[in-house]
Amino acid sequence: MAAAIFGLEGKKAIVVGGGRGMGESSANFLAEAGCDVAVLDVDEGRAQHGADEVTKRGRKGIPIVADMLDAASARDAIKRAEEALGGLDVLVTIVGQAIFKPLFDLTDEEWDFDQNRNLRYAYVTATTAAKSMIDRGVDGRIVCIASMDGIMGSPFHAAYGAAKAGLISLVKSMADEWGRQGIRVNTVVPGSIATPRLPDNDSMREILDKSPLPIGRSGTTDEIGKAVLFLASDMSSYTTGSAVLVDGGWNASNIFDPRIVAVKKTL
Repeated sequence: MAAAIFGLEGKKAIVVGGGRGMGESSANFLAEAGCDVAVLDVDEGRAQHGADEVTKRGRKGIPIVADMLDAASARDAIKRAEEALGGLDVLVTIVGQAIFKPLFDLTDEEWDFDQNRNLRYAYVTATTAAKSMIDRGVDGRIVCIASMDGIMGSPFHAAYGAAKAGLISLVKSMADEWGRQGIRVNTVVPGSIATPRLPDNDSMREILDKSPLPIGRSGTTDEIGKAVLFLASDMSSYTTGSAVLVDGGWNASNIFDPRIVAVKKTL
């Protein structure tokens, strides 16, 4: 990789949820572009795995274990990671997961949990990181992972979609408030991505192989990692407050995520 074009050589990055899937891919691409990376994950094995992958790419990889759904733990984890890295230039927040239920079956506790898991933690980590970046006088970059469900809406995971829509709006507010202090904030908006969380069964594979998306397939975690790298790098130096769609054309075709079809059959 011609790392120089990204302007990330020697930069310090934190990837929240970097132990697998889109987070792991994002951490790896940042490392290949020259970043030292702290990999935050609730699972110790995943955090260590992510850090080891960074180290394999010739950069400093640091595993940090923390429960990002607890605000105090999340703030402490960002501070510990920054101290271990010796600075902070890039934050990527990638934690998120949907509860698949019809609205009438969704409990108040499940609604609150989805807001915490997909929106509140991003607010906590981003504000903590941004304050440090501003205090240090660095040109910071924050990249949050949203979802097409936050733009299009989708049945059976309304709480998730509402949280991701809130995240897209929150990013615009952060970009507006912090832009003149040197902080750029953007979102990557994935469509149907084949991640380790997807059920490993014949029905799901058949649906993904026959994807109705214009590109004709589901996306890969590396395709999200590349978008994260773009937004974290100097390649996007005039981009802030944006929601970059990496969705295989989902927005253009107005169809449901093919994974929803698979889940719907089980309800």
